[in-house]
Amino acid sequence: MQNPFICVKWQTREVNATPVGEREREIERDPLIPLLISYFISFLLSQFPTTTTRERAMVVYLEQRFPPHDQTTNNSSNDHHHHQIESDLNICRLLESQGIPIALSNGRPDRDFGGLTKDSSKPLAIVHPLSAHQISAVLRTAAASPTLAVAARGNGHSIHGQASAHRGIVLDMPAMPSSGNVVVAVAGAGEVADVGAGATWEEVLKWCVGEHGMAPRSWTDYLGLTVGGTISNAGVSGQAFRHGPQSSNVMEMEVVTGNGEVVVCSERQNNELFFAVLGGLGQFGVITRATIALQPAPAMVKWIRVVYTEFSEFASDAEFIVTQPESDSFDYVEGFVFVNSDDPVNGWPSVPIGSGRGFDPAQLPRTAGPVLYCLELVLHYNKGDDSASVDKVVGPRLQRLRYCRDLKFEVDVSYMEFLLRVKHVEQKAVANGTWHTPHPWLNIFVSQRDIADFDRLIFKKILKDGIGGPMLVYPLIKSKWDSRTSVVLPEGEIFYIVALLRFSGPHNNGPTVDEMVAQNQEIIRCCAAHGFDFKLYLPHYRTTEQWKGHFGDQWSRFVERKSRFDPMAILAPGQRIFSRAHPSYL
Repeated sequence: MQNPFICVKWQTREVNATPVGEREREIERDPLIPLLISYFISFLLSQFPTTTTRERAMVVYLEQRFPPHDQTTNNSSNDHHHHQIESDLNICRLLESQGIPIALSNGRPDRDFGGLTKDSSKPLAIVHPLSAHQISAVLRTAAASPTLAVAARGNGHSIHGQASAHRGIVLDMPAMPSSGNVVVAVAGAGEVADVGAGATWEEVLKWCVGEHGMAPRSWTDYLGLTVGGTISNAGVSGQAFRHGPQSSNVMEMEVVTGNGEVVVCSERQNNELFFAVLGGLGQFGVITRATIALQPAPAMVKWIRVVYTEFSEFASDAEFIVTQPESDSFDYVEGFVFVNSDDPVNGWPSVPIGSGRGFDPAQLPRTAGPVLYCLELVLHYNKGDDSASVDKVVGPRLQRLRYCRDLKFEVDVSYMEFLLRVKHVEQKAVANGTWHTPHPWLNIFVSQRDIADFDRLIFKKILKDGIGGPMLVYPLIKSKWDSRTSVVLPEGEIFYIVALLRFSGPHNNGPTVDEMVAQNQEIIRCCAAHGFDFKLYLPHYRTTEQWKGHFGDQWSRFVERKSRFDPMAILAPGQRIFSRAHPSYL
């Protein structure tokens, strides 16, 4: 089996990928050669802080010699692979002898929230790291193997096995002692929280709000996710239109690179690594802690839902709100599509909030179609504000909107209760069994230019009967996202997130998981066939061409960053972007 990191030919004019000769085949049998060359490449790249002709040549060469997952070949015998697995197990045992908490998985499948790859993702071992330096030791030791890869795992909420490491090592990030520590301090212009990457956002919320009256500016809807997990992707909710995603609110990180270096990085210090890791899908380093910007937490929120029958009016109002100055807008804006029926999950009953009145379909105009739209808004306020003064602020802002006037629902709840709203959904889903069934979710960023056609072709046709869960759709502002990070977005200042959050029934009622996955693929094909400008959020591609298409003109930058920070492709194998050349049948 050809090792992608032998025969490095450093040439000024061009770099050619030539077949491996017999002498080179002898060299590649030495397991230390890839490690030495990895360090050699890192040293060379460190000498060129800006992109030079030589560096670009090296990037092209690495891309040829360092193929993504679908380009791997299998020229070795079964005996060789069994020998390699035993060798990798010995490496895992070596880690244990160094005092690193590690447990061999004995071939047990690794299941994530998606539940779609449970039989094809079986790590050799799970490490429960006690420090960043132990993670460094794991990565440096894994480099001695030509096949062993390492994945950082938070609470396992990926959908397609992105945090898995088949025949590799999984880092259990919540096990780090620092994950439960949240330290609030003053830094620069305001307060920040220093957080272990394995901490959940719910822990951050309770500590910051409960102990300090402060809160992060940007959230996700569900707070059982880990800090390191969301900022490795982006982290989006109804505050993102104003503050950007969670990845835009990180001030500093401690990261262990694929080379095993423990690095503190920020916009001003080691900033290439800082921006690579944010939204970097775990490809460049393991985040061990993050410093998050905070703001004063409100005591209460007015939570409002208003209903629309026309997508054009829904989208126009949503875009109007998210582009208004803060003094004339709301603090949270989301939206969702629901079915014009009495279906308890997909239809009218999914809209009302609080214990007030239910949904009266008689208030809908006769022209209402098969699907309807709900705009969800929140205004923050404090306990000292009386209801009349709050209504005086909210009233004029709602008056400008074109919703169905008799289909407005509102309730006043505490700030913490609002942010934990999905936790109640989780508790009900656990009780009825749907939380532990597969979840073939699909998240897409769609350009403003194409969102009306997306509604016409997908919401009104493919998804007109619902999906057995929420169908979110709401606008975001591109200038609130930092283009220096690894996240890729559609063109245009305004784009939409579409989140299809499917739940499969525990008793096989409704469509099968395979049918749900097939419908997701149908949606992606529809977007591509009609030339929509879209990007998958939490992507799960399998081929090089798909990944190149996803990153577009940022692909070369992504590969360059990989060559600098994880040249041996040790990290995040479950993303299936790059590979350590595992045989395809293992």
